[in-house]
Amino acid sequence: MSSQQPIDRPISQDQLRALTEAAALLARATDLDATLDGILQITCDAVGAPSAAVFLRDPDRPQLHLSSAVGLSAESLAAFEAEVSNPDHPIPVAARDLSAVFGREDGDPDGVRLVAADVPLVVVRHGLDLPLGVVSFSWPAPRALDENDERLVRAAADLLAVAVDRAHLASLIAERSEWFARIAHTDPLTGLANRRTFDRMLELELARAGRQGGEVSVAVFDVDAFGAINATAGHETGDDILRRVAAVLAETVRLVDTVARYGGDEFVLIAPGSAGSTVAHRVLDRIAGLEPVNGQVISVSAGVAHFPTDGTTGDELLAAAEAALEMARAAGPGEIASAGSVAG
Repeated sequence: MSSQQPIDRPISQDQLRALTEAAALLARATDLDATLDGILQITCDAVGAPSAAVFLRDPDRPQLHLSSAVGLSAESLAAFEAEVSNPDHPIPVAARDLSAVFGREDGDPDGVRLVAADVPLVVVRHGLDLPLGVVSFSWPAPRALDENDERLVRAAADLLAVAVDRAHLASLIAERSEWFARIAHTDPLTGLANRRTFDRMLELELARAGRQGGEVSVAVFDVDAFGAINATAGHETGDDILRRVAAVLAETVRLVDTVARYGGDEFVLIAPGSAGSTVAHRVLDRIAGLEPVNGQVISVSAGVAHFPTDGTTGDELLAAAEAALEMARAAGPGEIASAGSVAG
């Protein structure tokens, strides 16, 4: 945190009340904007400041951005933010120097003379100061800021810094949790569902269809001559082909369908109802229209099985679809076969 000069004067009851209210607000905070607004208002009331604003750093922008303010009109806020966008303005200077300034003379857009206090928002991370922004309080001039004013403004800056830092950490944790969840359920190369997710969705769809007396189609797609493509054109070309096939699958299937990369050059489809063969034909037609990749023509063969006709469990349906796929491969590239025709 920012360093503070020793203060001999005892804390006043008003200061204690303000600090208690601000600390309680921070402890129970669920929304950053409301927390910043509340701490600003409590502090303004305690030190008699008509207005205050918090400017925060943004990793995507070079300038500080206005995050919270009290006691300022929309027009004044716009003008204030425009002034602070100048890197030579005292507020960004305070942010860079990590140095608090008390008693700075200023003026508002209406020409009213002001006295300002600018205090950096700083937390310590791994033993180093981490600057987060600046809080600025303003009073009509003339105004001499005493020891108690400085003490409370510095304390408010520390509470604001903790609120901002906690919100940043919560956002980071949420982003990482979302990333880990996505990694756990998707194939990193194609962005489709992975085998684990497919197996779970197939289990759920079969249970639902069994309860309701419905149907489910399972289709297995295999890129033709994929091993030869990898051997002659290289794995980068093979990966590009897999991504293009995955994109066609994702764009062609219905919202109720599930598509996944099942391993290597195989993709699978779960299609609730009886339309699995229709969806599979549509996928093959669109893949046939893809441009070659490094001279390699893209085609896919497919096998389709239906619940409950061709199997009543996930393993049975996949085995039936794989058998149909072998029949389609035997007929040539870009063909499709159904488990019913294999059985026949």
